[in-house]
Amino acid sequence: MITEVSEWLRGASQIAVLTGAGISAESGVPVFRGHSGLWRQFRAEDLATPDAFARQPALVWEWYLWRRALIARATPNEGHRVLARLQQHKGATVTLLSQNVDGLHRRAGSPSVIELHGNLWRVRCADDCGLVVHDVESDPPRTNLRCRCGAWLRPDVVWFGEPLDAGTLQRATTAVEQADVVLVVGTSAVVYPVAALPEIARRRRARIVEVNIDETPLTPRVDAHLRGPAASILPQLEEQL
Repeated sequence: MITEVSEWLRGASQIAVLTGAGISAESGVPVFRGHSGLWRQFRAEDLATPDAFARQPALVWEWYLWRRALIARATPNEGHRVLARLQQHKGATVTLLSQNVDGLHRRAGSPSVIELHGNLWRVRCADDCGLVVHDVESDPPRTNLRCRCGAWLRPDVVWFGEPLDAGTLQRATTAVEQADVVLVVGTSAVVYPVAALPEIARRRRARIVEVNIDETPLTPRVDAHLRGPAASILPQLEEQL
């Protein structure tokens, strides 16, 4: 199946890649959902919400600074690096869409990433005064958590109960509508509206290829399911290209 998928990629003029938590988990970034995602006595769903931040901004920031420290120690894996090289290749146009907020794709060398759920290393004013600041991943954790206007800064990520940025979602939708092949890598395919993107591509008759260590709700509808870690499967595809 690797050979057949590589032929699809080789013949494509437009490729879209959608990545999720699985590819970052292979770099040691913890998955923050479910029982294994507990921090102290809190679940991610308890903290990553506008209401939680309104009630206890310092507690929410304590969790995010802890997450930043973990992610800063992680390094991109070979799956990240293969996707970066694929984007830099002079063949097909490759659009990288990611649900991850950790910045590992950019650290791996990807020249552009549509970050559907935002970026943990970027902050913005919680009162929307317009300030947006991008922190450097290698810097110490941010200690000044107040905006110049006096309001709290907040991580520039999409929290539970918040909509995705309309412009970002439209760019992602356009990418899958134009794609000949869509690679879905390390995502559970259950978080909407992002989970709808492969279905949009399928209606446009694109080839859908899933790379995952497990089957997902998307698996029965894909053209190929390559079972295994991205850091192993993606280099095998690259060898065939």
